[in-house]
Amino acid sequence: MEPSLYQTLPVIALAGFVAAGFLVCLRPSAGTAPSAWMLPAGLAAMFLAWSAFTLAGQGLAGVWAEHTRNAWGNQIWFDLLLAVGCAFVLLAPRARAAGMRLVPWFVIIACTGCIGLMAMLARCMFLEMRAANAAAAPGMRSVRA
Repeated sequence: MEPSLYQTLPVIALAGFVAAGFLVCLRPSAGTAPSAWMLPAGLAAMFLAWSAFTLAGQGLAGVWAEHTRNAWGNQIWFDLLLAVGCAFVLLAPRARAAGMRLVPWFVIIACTGCIGLMAMLARCMFLEMRAANAAAAPGMRSVRA
């Protein structure tokens, strides 16, 4: 029997997560390339598309039903809240220093989870890259974001 899409995608996601984790561990400069912000932006867009597909087919009520179904559903919910909360707390000082307003981003993250978090990370990385470029070439006019 061939594996279904729902069995294959988690394995692909895990492989990507492991590869990215090792890349960052072994190459500290992996996240500092000028176009590095495009990776979290692309991931946010892909996850948004997958979430829209899921919501269109199964509705919004399924989100809460899955997290309140049993102990594993609760555990996954707690894990998501803790991970996203930790990431937001760690990203907030960088975002504030880059000129981002935190309250709107927190609301986006509270409503969309990792989609909003990845978008916030991409925006922060983009603003940091733009500021670094402006500092390196003070005579050049920067492009507005």
